[in-house]
Amino acid sequence: MTSPAALTPPRTPLRVFLGISSFQALAMFRRGLFYSFLSIYLRFYLGLNVTETTLFATLPMVLNVIFQTYVWGGLSDRRQLRRSLIIWGELLAGVGTVLVWYAHTLTGRGHTAGYVIILGLSLIEIFWSMSNVGWSALISDIYRAEERSAVQGRLTSIGGIGRILGIWIGGLLYDGLGLRYNGWGFQEGALFFVASGAMFISVIPMLFVPEGGIKKGGMADAASAEGAAEGSRSAFRLFLAAMVLINFGRNSIAIIISQYLMLGSGFALSSGMISHIVNMQSVATIMAGLAVGRLVEKFGNHRVLVWGAGLAVLSLAVFSLSAGLEWMFAGNFIRGVSEALIMAASYALASVLIPAERRGRGFGLFNATFFLSWGLAGTFIAGPLIDGCIAAGAPETTAYRAAFAAAGVMTAAGGLLLFKVRP
Repeated sequence: MTSPAALTPPRTPLRVFLGISSFQALAMFRRGLFYSFLSIYLRFYLGLNVTETTLFATLPMVLNVIFQTYVWGGLSDRRQLRRSLIIWGELLAGVGTVLVWYAHTLTGRGHTAGYVIILGLSLIEIFWSMSNVGWSALISDIYRAEERSAVQGRLTSIGGIGRILGIWIGGLLYDGLGLRYNGWGFQEGALFFVASGAMFISVIPMLFVPEGGIKKGGMADAASAEGAAEGSRSAFRLFLAAMVLINFGRNSIAIIISQYLMLGSGFALSSGMISHIVNMQSVATIMAGLAVGRLVEKFGNHRVLVWGAGLAVLSLAVFSLSAGLEWMFAGNFIRGVSEALIMAASYALASVLIPAERRGRGFGLFNATFFLSWGLAGTFIAGPLIDGCIAAGAPETTAYRAAFAAAGVMTAAGGLLLFKVRP
């Protein structure tokens, strides 16, 4: 009989962590750079309404989830491919991003240009979904179960640094360092080009990371038996249901928060000031990400995840009930702490519930609760609620606060459902 020591995988070399952390920083850089201001561009420069602006997340994320779950997830499991999917996904998406910019400039300024961006990003998301599913499975392949929360926490912190830089540079480029007009960074392509460049560069550190997979040198093969023993389909389904409510609630405002801060009838902030407020979330994510490993070690993934959901509800309550600018900073800080706790603890919990041989498809479903939340919740909840309130004669600021309150209720429902999950 094989001894327990023989089943214990070796600790992952530092060079591997440096590779995946560099990729994480670059990935969060281009997300912060590009997406923090895209909804403002669609809303105030191209003239789409609130619900229409949410489509840039909804349609791409639907395709992302479909391809993660039914194409790339299955391919990843059959061939045990992880790193290869990440590399090809980033390279193809980088090329596609430049093409989307060029295509949208051919239509002039207006709704048509906005929909060209939305449809173009939808096609690009097919390639990004390769990267997403490969990344999720790779972490579980190369790290032991007891390490995953701490690793995810550190990666979240490093990603937060990249996001801060991305949002800061995005704020500068959006209006051409304050020397051009609002929307210049997208219209003239600067934001598209920098985001695409970040994708190409992010491939380099992945070349120093193992392929992964339980049959191709994955370093956590022993976790397979552990995952199969501890995971149950009923517990995983209940966990997924809770994560749908939590992620759909807290992320339903992700697209509209920058619009709220720029409202002429509200704060009327510049893109530079918006970047400072949004980056408060990143600062908190960095700080909490460094501590989440110890919290999980002491209190467990389940309890830390519940705390993260509770903090998300608190941040939404602050947005809904407060009108002072200082409260926007406070709310985003709380939101950042909750982000770090939720991301690290939920991933670690999922990695236990999903058997190792089914990580591709299992993480495809888990990722769906996160990726779909960026768009569907905005398109079917926040966007229509805001547009409906405005159409009924409510002030714009009141309409946005109503959406924050609705998001808080949904997130709270997910947090309560977590109490029934018994991993």
